[in-house]
Amino acid sequence: MDRIRIKGGRPLSGTIPISGAKNAALPLMAAALLSERPLALAGVPNLADIDTMARLLAELGVEIEIEAEGKGADRGLRLAARDVKSLVAPYDLVRKMRASVLVLGPLLARFGKAKVSLPGGCAIGTRPIDLHLAGLQQLGARIELTDGYVVAAAPKGLVGAEIQIAKVSVGATENLMMAASLARGRTVLDNAAREPEIEDLAECLNAMGARVQGAGGNRIVIDGVERLGGAAHRVLPDRIEAATYALAAAVAGGEVTLRGASALHLGAVLERLQAAGAEIEELPDGLRIARNGTRPRGVDVMTQPFPGFPTDVQAQMMALAAIAEGASMITETVFENRFMHVPELARMGANITVHGASAIVRGVAVLRGAPVMATDLRASVSLVLAGLAAEGETVVNRVYHLDRGYERLEAKLAAAGAEVERLRERG
Repeated sequence: MDRIRIKGGRPLSGTIPISGAKNAALPLMAAALLSERPLALAGVPNLADIDTMARLLAELGVEIEIEAEGKGADRGLRLAARDVKSLVAPYDLVRKMRASVLVLGPLLARFGKAKVSLPGGCAIGTRPIDLHLAGLQQLGARIELTDGYVVAAAPKGLVGAEIQIAKVSVGATENLMMAASLARGRTVLDNAAREPEIEDLAECLNAMGARVQGAGGNRIVIDGVERLGGAAHRVLPDRIEAATYALAAAVAGGEVTLRGASALHLGAVLERLQAAGAEIEELPDGLRIARNGTRPRGVDVMTQPFPGFPTDVQAQMMALAAIAEGASMITETVFENRFMHVPELARMGANITVHGASAIVRGVAVLRGAPVMATDLRASVSLVLAGLAAEGETVVNRVYHLDRGYERLEAKLAAAGAEVERLRERG
């Protein structure tokens, strides 16, 4: 297995380009199943999760072409679902990534039936899909759970309904929005997720001929249409990647420009960064983040659905709190079991005490490099960030987690002055 080695103590300086958002690209790829016409996506990041979704769609019969061999904003995919040959999403593929369940709504809406394995992914809590299933049942689907699979049928098609989503869920909002696009009549999603990725999906669906209104608010109205067409759409920049590199600059010190980052998508993160002592400047094409000279200050953070502080940035914020002056309280309200990085940060000298859903972080003046083990995607990158500030050498093991969500992480950090390299496993 590959490892990443970091020699800490070097401030960052330079420009880091922000790739397209993984969490936007995955539902956009699934949306290709809604139409027999091609969907062209630009700015698709080159990531393991994207490859997993592509393999799943190919298994279903979707034709996929890479439209550009470049990286980041230059990479495109063309997906054509005119000859779907299977309505079964198998365990071997779905187990690798929870977002695979996003094929359920489109398959059911267009073909009237689907069989999708219960999903896998990072071990950061149960993340059940019962909200997806309850919403689809309200749209008229018959659903059974059999041998680890969701078996869904709507032989007469889906019918619009008023759906009160019991708990804010990005995945359920996306699945139901796609399914409702081809349902008869009007669907209203109340308590919908408000993330920018939801707006991005709605924009793409509307370009395909859907009638989606209100995305970005907590009430989304979808008037179903008989069929959808093709479209061309650019994936929005990855706000979690942007937040990660903003925190990297705050942890390591120095100054970086995040090309393509949007302050509109990062409000809660930027507010906490400023409270910790970072300087932030909006630029025409991104953001400038700087921390020069002074040690960061401890700040309290509570994760919340958008527009609150993202759960996907909690681990990175803990790396900053670990070296901050004073104490920070970090509270996780979105996923249980998401403090698995704490013992690894402690190996580097961090002083962290966990009480249920909260962690008290008492900042130390110096972290020390150590061999550490990645446990999930965002925990992995928090260890890299801690290594940027640590004395000596840090080696992060099991970095396949990182490759699920960060495109060319070590290359981007190295270009900004970090001493970081990938150690590739031989054999």
